[in-house]
Amino acid sequence: MKIPKQEYTTEFRELAVKRVKDGQGIAAVARDLGLIDQTLRNWVKAFDAGKLNAPGAKKVTAEEMELSRLRAENIRLKQELAIIKKAAAYFAKDAL
Repeated sequence: MKIPKQEYTTEFRELAVKRVKDGQGIAAVARDLGLIDQTLRNWVKAFDAGKLNAPGAKKVTAEEMELSRLRAENIRLKQELAIIKKAAAYFAKDAL
């Protein structure tokens, strides 16, 4: 299963970049916000170039952002469940 592309609001991106600019480490901020380090690095680089909120960029509402996050979490949980089922079947086979 492929995890769907996450979409974030402009305010969320600006908040994340502001935390990095205030001196927090990229890895710490990314971990706190549930982001991949490279995504946050790209946002900081775009912010420095003045292109974080490029004109014509798609506006993402808070509801769309939450829906995107929940879809990604749902796929991740399904993958974890599949692994657990396989492990349970493997260990059940040895118990018989």
